[in-house]
Amino acid sequence: MTATLLTTTGPAAVATAPVRRTRRRSTRRVWNAAAVTVIWATSLVVVALWVSGGGVQSVLAGGAETLNTLGRITGLVSANLLLYQVLLMARVPLFERGFGRDAITRMHRVVGFWSFWLLLVHIALLVVGYAVQAGIDPLTQLWQFVWDYPGMLLATAGTLLLVLVVVTSIRRARRRLRYESWHLLHLYGYLGVGLAVPHMLWTGADFVASPLATVYWWTLWAVTAASVVVFRIGVPAFRSLRHDMRVSSVEPDGDRGVTVRLRGRALSALRARPGQFFVWRFLDGAGWMRGHPFSLAAAPTGDALTISARIVGDGTRRLTTLAPGTRVVFEGPYGGMTGELRGGTKLLMIGAGAGVAPLVALLESEAYAPGAATLLVRDHADGDALLRGPIARLAATRGVAHYTLHGPRAQGGSAWLPASHAAWRGADLLRHLAPRPAEYDVFLCGPGPWMDALRADLHAAGFAPDRIHAEAFTV
Repeated sequence: MTATLLTTTGPAAVATAPVRRTRRRSTRRVWNAAAVTVIWATSLVVVALWVSGGGVQSVLAGGAETLNTLGRITGLVSANLLLYQVLLMARVPLFERGFGRDAITRMHRVVGFWSFWLLLVHIALLVVGYAVQAGIDPLTQLWQFVWDYPGMLLATAGTLLLVLVVVTSIRRARRRLRYESWHLLHLYGYLGVGLAVPHMLWTGADFVASPLATVYWWTLWAVTAASVVVFRIGVPAFRSLRHDMRVSSVEPDGDRGVTVRLRGRALSALRARPGQFFVWRFLDGAGWMRGHPFSLAAAPTGDALTISARIVGDGTRRLTTLAPGTRVVFEGPYGGMTGELRGGTKLLMIGAGAGVAPLVALLESEAYAPGAATLLVRDHADGDALLRGPIARLAATRGVAHYTLHGPRAQGGSAWLPASHAAWRGADLLRHLAPRPAEYDVFLCGPGPWMDALRADLHAAGFAPDRIHAEAFTV
């Protein structure tokens, strides 16, 4: 094997006690149960509103009435999902603590596409149903909807904005956009939801026929809007002012990386844990409003945090020009890829590119015997490697075994391996590095497709699925 091995031993660091880890798991389960209950309860209310309005009987009636009632239920479900799509990304503590950022990211994407397709079905069914009922062609009926019904011009504008967001969120289209451009376009989804939902509250039969339904939907819409204002704007602004975080130093990290150190007041009150990330905004000029998620690259201290990033676009390139003293606005901490997930005595940490940052932070803070932690790093070239200094210290003082797998991607076999290791089966290599999988917790961080390929080989190598921990930051 051509990977580089650095291995020395040293005293184990003090770590979070198992009792505290168990307590946090129990708390997370409580939050998860509460979040799931809220979602199911409100979803059942939507169905109950439709049933109480004669939805089942209308389905059996046939003709225009069937089309119209199916249009109503798809509209109700779509509206509910649209509002939950916004709530899921509004940093509401109930969902952040109940589901975790990785699960929320996946849910946001799935809920977004389902709400959009149901919205289109809702429009099509009602246009055809009303056209059949009135004896006119569907295009004429669509025109009447837009111009003659209250709120429909707003709904049309909102639908067009949602189309824009969905089209640019398709993976193939998104890969062609710069992150900053995609993020700006994605924010129009908030405006699209805000414009699309009110027409239902003004004219929808299921909204105006029952005072209870009217109160329910207006309340849900108001809670969603308030959550965005409070948790996406108010809380980050308050915390940023309170902790007065500023850039203390900026250092190059490898050929294409940068490490930024930050200081502030009473940062221990944030209760940030290694493995978590923040969304950062640096007040250094135009474009500061675009937030970027970066993991902690070192175990946090009472007054200092550290992040490390690969320079891949305008957002990360700006990090290299930050001046000491630059003020920082932040959201977080977020993420559940922390040491409390551990169930074994050994650690296998596998990161690609900037994904090594949270793994280093975890290795600095977790307890393990010398030789019981292995760090496997994947980069395209040796010079791209990040955090070489901290990794060398971990090898020297904590006995971490450090392997590098650098070089161009292999064309066949395990897609997460470089061409230099194409002769290896991924599962065999993993068993070679960690010969007793049952003793290990595995932490992964890197691009989604890379982690998917790696996860498949981990399963084949015998690592328990509930001991494989990963987290995604983007939608």
